[in-house]
Amino acid sequence: MVAAQETSLQKILEGTSQYLVPLYQRPYQWGSDNLEELWRDVTQLAEDRAEDVETTHFIGSVVLAPVHGSVAGSITRYLVVDGQQRLTTLTLLLAAIRDHLHEIDNATRDTDRIHNQLLTNQYEDDPHRLKLLPTQADREAYAAVIDGLPTAGGDDNIGAAYRFFRARLAEPVDPELGYGAVQVAQAVTSGLSVVSISTHPGDNVHRIFQSLNNTGLKLTQGDLLRNYLFMRMPTRSEVVYRTLWRPLQDALENNDRLETLFWLDLLQTTAKVKQTQTFAGQQNRLDRFAHEDEIVAEIERIAALGQLYRLMLRPDEETDPAVRERLTRLAEWGSTAPAPLVLHLLVVRDRGDATSGQVARALLYIESLLVRRFLVGRATQGLNRLFPAAVQELDTSLPVDEALHRYLSAGRKHYASNEKLTEAILVSPLYTTGRATQRKTMLTWIEQLFNSKEQVVPTTLTVEHVMPQTLSSQWRSELGAIYGPDRVDELHDGQVHTLGNLTLTGYNENLGNLNFDRKRNMLRASSIRMNQAIATHSEWGPKQIEQRGRELAQLIIRAWPGPDAGITVNIDDNPLWESMDRLLTLLPAGHWTTYGDLAKVLGTAAQPLGNRLATVPAPNAHRVLTSQGEVSPSFRWIEPDRTDNPKQILEQEGLRFSTGGRAAPSLRISLKHLQELRQAAEYDPEAER
Repeated sequence: MVAAQETSLQKILEGTSQYLVPLYQRPYQWGSDNLEELWRDVTQLAEDRAEDVETTHFIGSVVLAPVHGSVAGSITRYLVVDGQQRLTTLTLLLAAIRDHLHEIDNATRDTDRIHNQLLTNQYEDDPHRLKLLPTQADREAYAAVIDGLPTAGGDDNIGAAYRFFRARLAEPVDPELGYGAVQVAQAVTSGLSVVSISTHPGDNVHRIFQSLNNTGLKLTQGDLLRNYLFMRMPTRSEVVYRTLWRPLQDALENNDRLETLFWLDLLQTTAKVKQTQTFAGQQNRLDRFAHEDEIVAEIERIAALGQLYRLMLRPDEETDPAVRERLTRLAEWGSTAPAPLVLHLLVVRDRGDATSGQVARALLYIESLLVRRFLVGRATQGLNRLFPAAVQELDTSLPVDEALHRYLSAGRKHYASNEKLTEAILVSPLYTTGRATQRKTMLTWIEQLFNSKEQVVPTTLTVEHVMPQTLSSQWRSELGAIYGPDRVDELHDGQVHTLGNLTLTGYNENLGNLNFDRKRNMLRASSIRMNQAIATHSEWGPKQIEQRGRELAQLIIRAWPGPDAGITVNIDDNPLWESMDRLLTLLPAGHWTTYGDLAKVLGTAAQPLGNRLATVPAPNAHRVLTSQGEVSPSFRWIEPDRTDNPKQILEQEGLRFSTGGRAAPSLRISLKHLQELRQAAEYDPEAER
């Protein structure tokens, strides 16, 4: 027999209790995708609770079984039959919040409460001291995090999760969102809703566990909505299915798109609805209708909306050429984030409140925002909030295109100005940021700006570096003769991945490390106009890359309009250094990297990176050493009152040094691992809605 009740994480963890993960449970396995989804849920909840403190978010269930032998007056112990991954992750998040708060302002009240009430049993000794006791394989790493040991945040899954949350908490938060780390903690402890299912003594716990992990296919949001709607039409369901529902399904071609349509419909009136809440949101709205005729009318409305949504999926069916071109471009870009706003624009035109010309210009502003954000390294951050919010916040007293341009130009939309765009094109490592498909799309669109008569077929092309990623001896010799041998690596690392050095070719493997004379002949023969322009140069290096970058910047500025010049937004941020800080936060304890390796992964040069670390505080900067594995002679703590020895700190974290003072080479993070950490740091909020 089991009993279930809805509760909060705080109520589960409070009191003198302990939760043991049984040995038959697998070790902790949550990866970056799971962590990113939870972080988005928690931060969105914190933002929502800033407006309504009673807001909650359901995250699933935990199944608990009392441990035999617990007696009155002693600690109450439970086996975690199901939900250990979720429970472990949430306690690691609380530990990260505790340490973040202590680091930024030594907030003893909040940190003590989290540690003593939610993470440990303050007055108990081991083995009853920790609130959660993971499987034996995870206990040492987990205890290091909870106890705040120097070894916390190692390279195991427990350490990776802790470092993930420390990295996210270190990121700057838009003041307009109304929350900080304390509010995130409150969202976790009080706002996350959990169903706690308790078994009774005598229940076969292992059989319960098996049944929980062998469930069948679950109904989708679309399935639930279809069943609910047709249940509400006792007399007209067959006719409605034949005349409205089946044609709608056929028009959208699959059930996932039908579910998305219902979600987009909710976003037209409520900006903060997640796709996972589609059924609940639609059911809550439809429950207000008492008669079958009202339900039929709703399906008629949704069917009409579906025809507009189909234009977004099949732009070739749009009759206006300008709108068709913009819808095609957005489909090529492959981002789902603008969908609520694009559908809204089509609805506005459909009801007669906007012309096709106005909608086409509004779609161009959306495209411009996406392009400019991509080129400055801000591809996706916050877009899933921005576009639904625009539906609600556009100034309806203005033409829709003018209203949208003004909206995108104001606030923290990261709609890059012409100056910031040009600067980013010259220095940002475009090849290592954003989605690979969008890099190729960007270059394809740039090629179209050359007014090429021949149609570019992207499927046959790949992105090529003109100056190669790895310099051959001939390339190194030629560049050294012009710029000096000592500057070759720095100049190469700083410019090899920038837009000015990238092009499209159909023979990437054939070009490879060829010297520029041979590459130039192949580029000259190319049907791609941008390659013919490159081939007009007699040599290729940093000077030519910068010149081409400036030329491409001007083409881009003319093609994709920038923000409204009449709206001044002063936002001083650099995505490169934010990326560095996120990556540094993920460096595992007991390991080290070099200035050169870090610069290579970030797509910059070692010197500006070193200058940044020497002048601006950055997380785990002491784990960045010279290429010989030594603490740099110029290393200084940025904090004026900090005098501890960085080598001793590294040793406490588990790093070993030779008698000569060099860090163990075996503990140096490989370039491959560093790149994986970079990818984990650059999470994509569009990965899961």
